[in-house]
Amino acid sequence: MATATYDRTPPPFFHQGPSALTKLAFFAALAVFLMVADTRFHYAQPVRAAIATALLPVEQTLAVPVELWRGAADYLRGLDAALAHEHRAREQLAQQSAQAAAAERLRIENERLRALLELRAALPVRSTAAEVLYEAADPYSRKLVIDRGAAHGIAPGSPVLVPAGVLGQVTRVYPMSAQVTLLIDKDAAIPVLNARTRARSAAFGGSGGDVMELRYMAANADVQVGDLLVTSGIDGVYPAELPVARVQAVERRAESGFARIVLQPAAQADGVRHVLVLEPLQLRLPVREDVPAPAAAASVPRAARR
Repeated sequence: MATATYDRTPPPFFHQGPSALTKLAFFAALAVFLMVADTRFHYAQPVRAAIATALLPVEQTLAVPVELWRGAADYLRGLDAALAHEHRAREQLAQQSAQAAAAERLRIENERLRALLELRAALPVRSTAAEVLYEAADPYSRKLVIDRGAAHGIAPGSPVLVPAGVLGQVTRVYPMSAQVTLLIDKDAAIPVLNARTRARSAAFGGSGGDVMELRYMAANADVQVGDLLVTSGIDGVYPAELPVARVQAVERRAESGFARIVLQPAAQADGVRHVLVLEPLQLRLPVREDVPAPAAAASVPRAARR
C-alpha cells in the first residue's frame, strides 16, 4: 500500500490546550504582572537571595580557573617588568661604576698634576711637563717613552722626576718624543748623598726586580736601614736634595770587604702617567776659564745655545 494514503494529521479529538499564540500572550502578561508586583511589593527578593546563596559556591568554583588564568597572566607580566627593571638597573649601575672609576682616575691624576706643579715651582731649573706614552718593549731594560722631544727643548741627560723623587734620565731624544731610562734599569747609575751621614756614594740599578743597589760600600760603612739617599748636586745633571731611594736591607759579610745594600726607589714606575723633565745643570753652569771660548761654545749642547 502506498504511504501517501496515510493521513498524518492527528484527529481533532487529540487537540488539547490553548494555542501557541494564546500561551505567548498569557506568559507575557504574567511576566509583566510579576515584574510590576515585584517592583511594588518586593515579594521576589527572598527568592532571589536564596537562589544567589545557593549558586554562590557554584559561581566561586567556576571562577577559580578564570582567576588562576588572570593571576598567571599578571605574574608573567610582573615577572617581565621586574626583569626589564633589573636589566635597566644593571645598566645604570654599570654606567655609574664607570663614571665613578673615571672620576676617581681624574681625581688621582689631578692630585699628581698638582704635585708636579708644586714641584716645578720649587725647582731652580727650567722644567717641561710630559706624559708617558708607553713602556719600552725590551724585556731586559726598564725604559719609558714620553711625548716630548727635541722640538720641545728636551736634551739628552735630562733628569726625569715625579713628585716622589727621581724617576730616571733621558737617554735618547727624538723630534717629538724621548726615551727615559729608569733608575731601576740594570745599566743606570746616579750619584747620591746619604741624608743622615752626608756621605757620598753611587746607586745602581738592581740586577732584578724594582730595586736598586748601593755598590762599593765598605762592610763597616755607616749605612742603616731606612736611610734616605738624595741627589748630591755635584754631577752637573741632577739638582741637589732630590729623593732617590731609601735603604731597604744591609748585608754585611765577613768574607767580603763590601756590604750588599739594597735600595727601594723613592719613585715607582708603575702607574706613572705624567713626569717632569728638568734641564740638565751642566747647561746652566758657567764656562770654565781654562777652556778657550770657541772650544767652550762647541762643548755646550745645541739646545743650550738656543
